[in-house]
Amino acid sequence: MEITTKQHGAIIDIMVSGRLDTNTAPQLETAIREGAKDNKAMNLDLSGVEYMSSTGLRDILLAHKIMVSNNGKLIIKNPSAFCMQVLEATNMDKLLTIER
Repeated sequence: MEITTKQHGAIIDIMVSGRLDTNTAPQLETAIREGAKDNKAMNLDLSGVEYMSSTGLRDILLAHKIMVSNNGKLIIKNPSAFCMQVLEATNMDKLLTIER
């Protein structure tokens, strides 16, 4: 998995590609925790994610909880078809803000 971050004022973009699973989720959690500091919005781009397990879902939910508790916002950007299927199957698409 590759993670790229870009800062735009008080907005952090986190782009993820590859497999988001038990082995790689800790890397994303670290990026989320670091990215949430002093930012009002987090854009989590999942367009390059080819596979996502339940640990990936946990990281996304963690990002949502952290941003809400900081009076910020998480936006899921361009989820891959696989990610969108997982988000819909778990009803997380109803909880999260998703922009395609």
